[in-house]
Amino acid sequence: MQTHLAPEFRGTPDGQAAEAILRKCVHCGFCTATCPTYQLLGDELDGPRGRIYLMKQVLEGAEPTRKTQLHLDRCLTCRNCESTCPSGVDYGHLVDIGRKIVDAKVPRPAAEKAVRWLLKEGLTSPAFGPAMKLGQLVRGLMPETLKNKVPAKQDAGRWPTATRARQVLMLAGCVQPAMMPNINTATARVLDAAGIQTVVAPEAGCCGAVKFHLNDQDGGKAQMRANIDAWWPHVERGVEAIVMNASGCGVTVKEYGHILADDPAYAARAARISELTRDLSELLPALVPALRPRLTRQPDARQVVAFHPPCTLQHGQKLKGGVETQLAALGLTVMVARNESHLCCGSAGTYSVLNPKLAYQLRDRKLDHLGELKPDVITSANIGCITHLQSGTRTPVRHWIELLDELLNPTQ
Repeated sequence: MQTHLAPEFRGTPDGQAAEAILRKCVHCGFCTATCPTYQLLGDELDGPRGRIYLMKQVLEGAEPTRKTQLHLDRCLTCRNCESTCPSGVDYGHLVDIGRKIVDAKVPRPAAEKAVRWLLKEGLTSPAFGPAMKLGQLVRGLMPETLKNKVPAKQDAGRWPTATRARQVLMLAGCVQPAMMPNINTATARVLDAAGIQTVVAPEAGCCGAVKFHLNDQDGGKAQMRANIDAWWPHVERGVEAIVMNASGCGVTVKEYGHILADDPAYAARAARISELTRDLSELLPALVPALRPRLTRQPDARQVVAFHPPCTLQHGQKLKGGVETQLAALGLTVMVARNESHLCCGSAGTYSVLNPKLAYQLRDRKLDHLGELKPDVITSANIGCITHLQSGTRTPVRHWIELLDELLNPTQ
């Protein structure tokens, strides 16, 4: 696709990056078949091809409107379109550029700005943990819409204390320790059983995705730099990997090298951090042989475990099939939905708060397909997907690492 950048974008990093991405697009429309919002709304402008057309217009000098902003806002950034694009269009990076440009030109209403500010500052604040604890105390009194965002209180269990020669870093995350702390401790226990020590750098916080995707890109980059600073001493001491047990964080940290490529002070370190980053599932093939003889309880083959692969895992990180294959190798009966397993569940970071109507439609559609498997438990690999799906079903929704932990440490 040929584009002629407006003078204000010629020679700028964003303009050059967008032009290179647009050049790959042949406007074939294969992406519309796998776009969740196009499936729901049937509007060309609510699919990747239409949004690309809107962004191209803006880059060529057309004035964006609130309607332009709305269509870009409705995008889940699930990157399903990237998995089906025959031309390799880097849509995720293009929509980051497009939203940044449009937001700079189109003021948002005061109420909308306030909500977005509360999300990007509140979710990443040290006060989030205490606020979540308070919310869990009064959860029974909350209206349903608010209760959906506050999971029941969870016991974290013990953190292993053994010192191991092999060490990995783990990002604790900004919301996961407060919402579902057992995910992190279960991860540490499973890795410990395989002879690997999990280390957490206390100074590291949010991966930067929340602010970055709410168009506070400078704030998001500041968090990324802070994490790099916190991790770097451990990198210099030779940690094997930086492990992510939230796939949304994983896809972001794997892109530090891209996002900070123009930062002379951080580009090289950011690239190294991205190189070291692994989703937890990527460690599984090497862990399973060590873990199999350590199982203290054999899996019940009659128990059906449904696995929902998050978009950030299968489309953002391009990792498919690893969790199901390796858990099955340990004796668990793991299944994915027979229909639309590639589609987003509607969580998408803060999307379910900002676009609840569409988010809940996608959630219910996903749960209907998972329900066809008649699962005893639903699992996923991202905190947002887990809490979003749990709000629509009585079937327990958990992180897959918790199931593995229970086979190794049944008393936890």
